Amino acid sequence: MSILNVEKVTHYYSDQLVFKEIDFRLLTNERVGLVGPNGAGKTTLLKILSGTLLPDHGKIEKLPNIRIGYLEQHINLIEGLSIHDYLRSAFKNLFELENEMLQLTFEMASSHSEQLKSQLNRYSHIQEQLEFYDFYSIDKKIEEISFGLGIHLLGMNTDVSNLSGGQRTKLLLAKLLLSEPDILLLDEPTNYLDYAHIQWLKDYLLNYKNSFILISHDTDFLNEIVNVIYHLEHKQLTRYVGNYQQFLDAYEQRKHQLHDAYEKQQEEIRKLETYIQKNKARASTTKQAKSREKRLMKMERMDKPLELPTPRYKFTLSERPTSVIVETKKLMVGYTKPLLSPLTVKIKRGEKVAIKGHNGIGKSTMLKTIIGELAPIDGNISFGQNVKPAYFSQEWNTSSNMTPLEFIWSMNEEMTQKEIRLALARAGIRNDHMFQSLHSLSGGEQTKVRLAQLMLEKSNWLILDEPTNHLDVQAKSALSEALRKYEGTVLIVSHEPQFYSEWCTQIWDLDEYRN
Repeated sequence: MSILNVEKVTHYYSDQLVFKEIDFRLLTNERVGLVGPNGAGKTTLLKILSGTLLPDHGKIEKLPNIRIGYLEQHINLIEGLSIHDYLRSAFKNLFELENEMLQLTFEMASSHSEQLKSQLNRYSHIQEQLEFYDFYSIDKKIEEISFGLGIHLLGMNTDVSNLSGGQRTKLLLAKLLLSEPDILLLDEPTNYLDYAHIQWLKDYLLNYKNSFILISHDTDFLNEIVNVIYHLEHKQLTRYVGNYQQFLDAYEQRKHQLHDAYEKQQEEIRKLETYIQKNKARASTTKQAKSREKRLMKMERMDKPLELPTPRYKFTLSERPTSVIVETKKLMVGYTKPLLSPLTVKIKRGEKVAIKGHNGIGKSTMLKTIIGELAPIDGNISFGQNVKPAYFSQEWNTSSNMTPLEFIWSMNEEMTQKEIRLALARAGIRNDHMFQSLHSLSGGEQTKVRLAQLMLEKSNWLILDEPTNHLDVQAKSALSEALRKYEGTVLIVSHEPQFYSEWCTQIWDLDEYRN
């Protein structure tokens, strides 16, 4: 049964068409993966489905009483709430019912018989509602999801305003899962989750009793949990039955079919135009020429199948450093207290080191300490001569009105506009997106802009904190290949072992250094 109908939905950003006349029906218990290149409009579509954004044309209809829950990429949280209280707010309506029931208990003590009958009926109805929604197991549910996503490690009494961007995203995800909407809309839920928590979320969604639409560039994750793929590309949405791998197979076949159909139509158009040109002026063939001309005018012409720009990442050495890049001795990282045991490590020239460990253990803190953004609590850090690091931070939620072109130009004033546009194109930024404001771009497009700048920096040591968050499959593959070919040194934090496993030379597991 269809629970959500989308008809002829069209949306523009400013004067740019995002997608045109999208149609689909979401069925009960359907598990949908929404895929497509960065900037195709996937997040915009989820916002329209959730009601936080209105389409320019078309309509969206859902069955009565259907609840839609949406996980956004970026959120703000109010100061003063603890993590535990924030998660309990997922059941706000149930707590309001409980308060009403308690008030009824107080009022019934002094009610007359007619009023008492009405109050007893209402009391009974509320009791049934609370039992139906398993109200008395709320704290148990909160505990299960908090442990599943690793939120308990943050401290359940921690003020939500003190959380990092990634921690806030996890908290919003936990609240959304607790609310169990009829249609769950998830935008990159595996970002900021480590391997164990991704596995927990996978199992949770496999057993989820309602429908969901999920944006993710984690193909292994998609393959295991979805049974339908919505592919958003070239401003159109196409539905494929099956998991991600089955979609890829069908998509390749469809691309060939569309290409063949386009070429066939172009050949027919050329033949018709040639015939009309040769025969329109001849008295004996004018009628046939006009008939073909009408046929040509009525023909619905196919758009030429377009190939999206392929990112071409390449990082070059500014100069050759000494054999030892960085060395730490009994380094203690943290804010008010150490997060890890003292670290004594060394990275040599050309080594490619991946750092792993559960969320919150201190991976980002360690990188920030090494590059000097944070002072160490204790211990020493020493660098070799001619070492020039370039740092890619995990969090970069810009509100800038600058365009990608202006942003890159502001840090590379000696470059020409043509050179900057080429640099952005190499990073996979489409021409029409080069002139949009940074804050209007998708998370993946923002990442590509930052990678464009990283390629221009004079460095010989790349320090990367979760660079694949939000990147589409094609861009991730191109970035992995560029890092494999890179002749310099790499220190990377990533929750995707498949991204770095083929080229990293060693792995640091920070769980072994946990205090």
